[in-house]
Amino acid sequence: MLTTRPSVRLLGAPDLDEFLAFADADPVVNVFASHRARTTNLEPRWLGGEMWGRFSGGRMIAACHVGANLVPIGGTPDDLRAFAERACGRSRSVSTVVGPQESVEVLWDAIGPVWGRPREIRWRQPHLQISGPPAVAPDPLVRRTTRADLPQLYPACVAMYTEEVGISPEAGGAGTLYRDRVAQLVSRGWSFARFEDGRLAFKAEVACATPHAAQIQGVYVPPEFRGRGLAAAGMAAVVELVRRDIAPTVSLYVNDWNATARAAYARAGFTESARFATVMF
Repeated sequence: MLTTRPSVRLLGAPDLDEFLAFADADPVVNVFASHRARTTNLEPRWLGGEMWGRFSGGRMIAACHVGANLVPIGGTPDDLRAFAERACGRSRSVSTVVGPQESVEVLWDAIGPVWGRPREIRWRQPHLQISGPPAVAPDPLVRRTTRADLPQLYPACVAMYTEEVGISPEAGGAGTLYRDRVAQLVSRGWSFARFEDGRLAFKAEVACATPHAAQIQGVYVPPEFRGRGLAAAGMAAVVELVRRDIAPTVSLYVNDWNATARAAYARAGFTESARFATVMF
């Protein structure tokens, strides 16, 4: 019997419906890729990269986002190795490999020897979500930010990113791009914060969203405000606002070693639903 080896190819606008159906089979875990597809129509010029699909018998069986982030979407180890082989055949544009832990491990086993030593690998990142009311009372002072808040908000975003990632988002002259990204989230209504006497005391943003789910990023309490339970109550407020206005399920992923953050999310009502990993260059 004649068989055909599954093939990898670049996806485009004609593949959008099939890709969304595939990604939305696991809509919370795949929210980033689904959001990118919806907002770019899978056009490479808008993606700032590419979306690859692997097909067998004319049917999509796996996919992979390749831009600043390399993000696997479903697939078996064989599918992931096929994506890794294609990625190794080009210059690395990727700054992070991120996704479900088992998928990232397979990709990294194949890509690592070619791409070289990463800056850091975070193998254990609990993926958390909540699809109902928060478990604690929401902070009534948490609200959507406005452009008038940027003088307080932007330095907090820089501080959070630097603390979390280990390098400043302004490094290499990227400050303008990062400021534009923060302002874009504010304009979308995806930025939330609490202020006390004109000082930012808590913040969080929606990184990406679909009709099914929203993923939170940038949760931060400045050092002088820590120890007061602001993160749990603040996240409860964010959950209420996001579930009311953006998407019914709220998710995020957190470093396994960040016991303080994990405790705050648990108090707010988040539960673990998967395990992520991130390789950073």
